[in-house]
Amino acid sequence: MPNESPAEKHLNAIFEADRALRVAERELLGQDPDVLTALLAKAVEKAKADPVADESMMQLERLADLCAQVPGPKMADALVSILDDDEPSVRVAAGEALLDVAYDYYAEVARAIDRALDRGQTGPAMVELPFLLAEVGEPGAVPQLKRFLKSEDPDVVAAAIEASTELLDPELLAPLKALTSDTRTVTMEEFEEETTATLGELAEEAIAALESFQEL
Repeated sequence: MPNESPAEKHLNAIFEADRALRVAERELLGQDPDVLTALLAKAVEKAKADPVADESMMQLERLADLCAQVPGPKMADALVSILDDDEPSVRVAAGEALLDVAYDYYAEVARAIDRALDRGQTGPAMVELPFLLAEVGEPGAVPQLKRFLKSEDPDVVAAAIEASTELLDPELLAPLKALTSDTRTVTMEEFEEETTATLGELAEEAIAALESFQEL
């Protein structure tokens, strides 16, 4: 465009890029579902292996949004894989995408979580998933949260204990009481400060919260 200022040129370039992105995404999502699923699953693996952190982060955040728009177990597994990333912004994107899918297709997400539990997965995703279960609040969340409480990873157990105080289901009292003598320690961040506690201490606090809720 004639007489464009540098700022206007950059702004128009952003608009053009957004239009191109919408067209490309629409055409991509219109492809054969099986071909698309295989393509996205492979792209997730490739992005996670990318040694360039910024590139990996950018691709995984975009892939989280795309995978959430394609139904099926492989895409639910791909989202759990993206959630298992050290970069907080990637986990936020994957967590929000998984939450959106869970509200519409809870069974798909639940089965993906079960598969992660079955293979004994540890890491960032397993710390995030108990909170997703608590937020969705489906009845099936309780049996899965019980499985998280039995994890060998103390950070995963700590997350499940905290999620229990959000779900506030009395069925969680027994597995929480089984943890009261657990001396494994975890470090948590509270108001930009780190605090250390045993799993037993956290379990006792959760039990108190659940019992207080029952008394209301």
